[in-house]
Amino acid sequence: MAAWVKGLGLTTRPLLPVVQTWDLDGRRWVRALRRSPVRVVFPSGQVVERKPSSGKQPRRAETEANPEQRPKQPLQVSRSQKPCTWEESGLRYDKALPGDRRLSSVMTIVKSRPFREKQGKILLEGRRLIADALKAGAVPKVFFFSRLEYIKELPIDKLKGVSLIKVKFEDIKDWSDLVTPQGIMGIFAKPDHVKMTYPETQLRHLLPLLLICDNLRDPGNLGTILRSAAGAGCSKVLLTKGCVDAWEPKVLRAAMGAHFQVPIVSNLDWETLPSYLPTDSRVYVADNCGLYAQAQMSNKASDHGWVCERRLSKLHKYEEEEEEEDDREPGASKAWLPELEVQRYDSDWTEAPAAVVIGGETHGVSLESLQLAESTGGKRLLIPVVPGVDSLNSAMAASILLFEGKRQLRVRAEHSSRDGRCH
Repeated sequence: MAAWVKGLGLTTRPLLPVVQTWDLDGRRWVRALRRSPVRVVFPSGQVVERKPSSGKQPRRAETEANPEQRPKQPLQVSRSQKPCTWEESGLRYDKALPGDRRLSSVMTIVKSRPFREKQGKILLEGRRLIADALKAGAVPKVFFFSRLEYIKELPIDKLKGVSLIKVKFEDIKDWSDLVTPQGIMGIFAKPDHVKMTYPETQLRHLLPLLLICDNLRDPGNLGTILRSAAGAGCSKVLLTKGCVDAWEPKVLRAAMGAHFQVPIVSNLDWETLPSYLPTDSRVYVADNCGLYAQAQMSNKASDHGWVCERRLSKLHKYEEEEEEEDDREPGASKAWLPELEVQRYDSDWTEAPAAVVIGGETHGVSLESLQLAESTGGKRLLIPVVPGVDSLNSAMAASILLFEGKRQLRVRAEHSSRDGRCH
């Protein structure tokens, strides 16, 4: 907008447009960020000399404006400053400076299941869990801790060659999955059950009893089941494809160290699973909601509540699929669900090495598990519940069956020893 001065005998010209000062200040600030001055003169007269930039590293403003230019932090973190020395042991550790991104970058990638499976790294949190892992032979890579005392509690000989980084407790708290963080986190190589060293007391009490987890997807249930398996003395836990990752933080938290007390084999196909079973093993399926469980265990109409409608629909689906196949291929044999014998869970079923299949609560046991049970001479194990109750929690059912198997094996051993003394 311009104003013209007329009739005053003066040379007329447009006045300068009004310029907003904040716009000028903003542009000046942006230009200032792009500069690398060698000398800064403050309004007070103070002069500060600065070294010119070498041009090799991107300036801070450019890096923050373009996150892709930020250098990626590797899992094997490097020391960014002169390390401190722990005098008693001679070990050295780093102190993270403000703005250090090593903890955040490592936590971001190690909490991803694809990364854990591809890179073979897991995250362990808490002094007790880390101590159990080190005792069992797990290989540590990096430790983040808020107090040096937490590192001193660990075996010194296990810390050689490990990156030790001291960070603020607030930083650990931001990434912790615990309600009360313990101030220490460790990155380990994913343990191999073949190379692990399990506690001597656990090995002395191992039983010819295995657990097979069939499509378990709830982390809390799987962690509880692993804890029960370790407590009962299972010789091995097998996880089929479709199960939640056994090394997920929620599973680790619920298992309370069971990962380092019982061998765990994950991500198995049903075709290869039998090779992990002892010779002459029998596979038993925990299934309260089978058609045959209803037909063979009770003839009362009031007990029909034992049959789970959701699983009935699943069985009918299998039947329809087989009927369609029969229509497409006349003369082909009909592969209906295996007719497994049903017995109560407290009847003797541990004569031979036994493997118990626990299915997920959403879909129950798979057809493959029933076929495997049939091929090994196994049965369905029924835990009677009040009519009308759908089923037990999978972790609860697993605990009942495992400790019942433990009881049966103990009773059989006592009878054998008593008979031996009599003869």
